[in-house]
Amino acid sequence: MRDVGWGVLGAGWLVTRATGEALRSAVGARVVAAGARDLDRARSVGAVRSYDSYRAVIEDPDVEAVYVCLANDAHLPMIRMCIEAGKHVLCEKPLVLSAADAESVFGQATEAGVILVEATWSRWHPRMRRIVELVSDGAIGDIQSFLGTFTGMGPAPDNYRTNPNMGGGALYDVGVYPLHAMLACLPDVEEFRTLELEQLRSDRGIDLTTKAALSWGAGTRATIVASFVMPESQRLVIRGTGGEIRVEDDQAFTSWRTPSGLWIDGRIESFPATDAYRVMFEEVSASIRGEGGWVLPARDSVRVARAVDALR
Repeated sequence: MRDVGWGVLGAGWLVTRATGEALRSAVGARVVAAGARDLDRARSVGAVRSYDSYRAVIEDPDVEAVYVCLANDAHLPMIRMCIEAGKHVLCEKPLVLSAADAESVFGQATEAGVILVEATWSRWHPRMRRIVELVSDGAIGDIQSFLGTFTGMGPAPDNYRTNPNMGGGALYDVGVYPLHAMLACLPDVEEFRTLELEQLRSDRGIDLTTKAALSWGAGTRATIVASFVMPESQRLVIRGTGGEIRVEDDQAFTSWRTPSGLWIDGRIESFPATDAYRVMFEEVSASIRGEGGWVLPARDSVRVARAVDALR
């Protein structure tokens, strides 16, 4: 097995706390280069080479794939720059800030013959993969209701997530998690009807809280809650005509390096401690090598972007 040479754009909290280590430890991957606006911060990523320029990382001849972990508004130009340089791209969620841009960059990647993947890491967790498998296999019949909440992870006041010009807001930051889970469980649904929508906005105009009720057919209802200011909660409950699945540990989307469980009609399935970030990097690297690694489908990213557009 050859190692895929990775470049990292960004050296913020997520990279230094979790994803940098996950990438360094991932089987079949090697961190060749890292870039940040400050060279010392770039060096903290632990790459072979460090740059104070994002373009220098992208143009490094040993970089085959680029992990983009920057403010949301920077995703689109960096993705385009990577694709133009012939590099594969794994970009943090939200991939881009509109469905039109999502469709455009996936089209650009296809034309260039490179892989583009949204790094919604929860989709690589074995528990979430099992949820999607159970629903797809009809274990709980046809889905009638879905509840997904991600609240209480408010950023610092000076963080880009509070800035409307940088793609800030709870829906973009944490709301995409339950939306991705919902759409993974409803692969044939393209459009939703908004039954209810309630938003609390900051003085700067971002959504501090978004509560939405959606329907995809008669007798169906999905409730999505994303908030920076509500008490901390990560709930996931899926009810169908033949049963129910739910997560009971209040870490439905961010279970990290701890054992987890899944309630399925009164029985519990257990999952070992997992670093889903590392799994993500390993699977994307395998896909780049042509070895069949699982990646988040482009169609799912586009459908989530459409849902976010509608709710915004």
